[in-house]
Amino acid sequence: MAPNDSAQTTEEAKDLAAGHRKAARYLVPVAVAGLAAATIGLVPALAASGDPDLPKISAQELIEKMAASETEQFSGTVKISTDLGLPSFGGLADAVGGEDGEGSSAAPDARLTELATGTHTLRVAADGPDRQKVSILQDSSEYSLIHNGDEVWGYDSASNEAYHATDAGQRDGKDGTAPKDLPKDLPTTPKDLADEVLKAADDTTSITVGGTSQVAGRDAYKLVVKPKQTGSTVGSITVAVDAESGVPLKFTLTPSSGGKAVVDAGFTKVDFSKPAASTFDFTPPKGAKVTEADEKAHDKAQEKAPEEFQGGLEDLGGLNVIGEGWTSIAKIEGPGGEAPADLKGGKGDVPAEAQQFLDALGDKVEGKFGTGTVFTTRLVNALMTEDGTVYVGAVTKDALVKAANEAK
Repeated sequence: MAPNDSAQTTEEAKDLAAGHRKAARYLVPVAVAGLAAATIGLVPALAASGDPDLPKISAQELIEKMAASETEQFSGTVKISTDLGLPSFGGLADAVGGEDGEGSSAAPDARLTELATGTHTLRVAADGPDRQKVSILQDSSEYSLIHNGDEVWGYDSASNEAYHATDAGQRDGKDGTAPKDLPKDLPTTPKDLADEVLKAADDTTSITVGGTSQVAGRDAYKLVVKPKQTGSTVGSITVAVDAESGVPLKFTLTPSSGGKAVVDAGFTKVDFSKPAASTFDFTPPKGAKVTEADEKAHDKAQEKAPEEFQGGLEDLGGLNVIGEGWTSIAKIEGPGGEAPADLKGGKGDVPAEAQQFLDALGDKVEGKFGTGTVFTTRLVNALMTEDGTVYVGAVTKDALVKAANEAK
């Protein structure tokens, strides 16, 4: 090979390599773009594959389907997650029981409060309005609340304590009422939550159908409820409604501030057949401590309450509702329009350390009302002014301050 040929070959090789590199420089992005395009095209297909193809339905028709549902028998498992931004209530049941041991860890008002925070798994069953059962499952124990006819039993397997209340013949079908010790309904299912939202829906509310989904293996429509007003801490509420029965299967409340849901409650398993009658039978295990519900607990609670409030909420100096719909704010004053001295932001008998703790929990604000403290959660906020007036609602801090200013 001639020297010039060798040099030419070397140059050609360099040009070829450079060409490969140049081609690679352009081909790689093209290949990536092609892969991205294919992926983008695939994503809707993957997302849609899990959503059932159901007949079109309007929001009004879906609400009517829910209202017309006659399903009163079911059993299943419900997972409920609540994130209000509050501390855990895990030990609240013991605290409510009382220092003198006269309370019970099986009392419903104590145990159902635990659902206000964290994630819980429930087993639920219902056979009409007179038989329901809810069990809160824990790692090695469970708490069950059983309503069977004119009796309610609460049982805590961890402490082997039971709580018992009777209707005393008051649930006779004439008025359907029950004494305050006996919960008429157990508000632990998506339907209970959805019913409360729809009762409150008015012209301030937007209600639409937001597609379909599958919940607990069942096809469902998604009813989306949103405030039309500004200033609410509620972003949206989505109710997954069973396409066949009209029963709400899942309830999700997201805050206007974004992030994870404040309340997310839904069935993971559900069966609409009649539960066995034995599901609602209960006999206290041997050795269980049984607490009978009576008026004594209420009387003792009254004795321990501040004198100003022993008459109950109706004796407060005033409770007014400001605004309407999603931005309603409750204005609460103490007896005679003034809160007790020991609730006046440190002007009474609150120890300095306790007042500092309260101040650390809230944000100081100023207005025509003077100085106040705003206590916030991810859903409900409250403003306490220096004269003891409280403004509370599912509204923003600015909305509370505005309401307090306008009230002066």
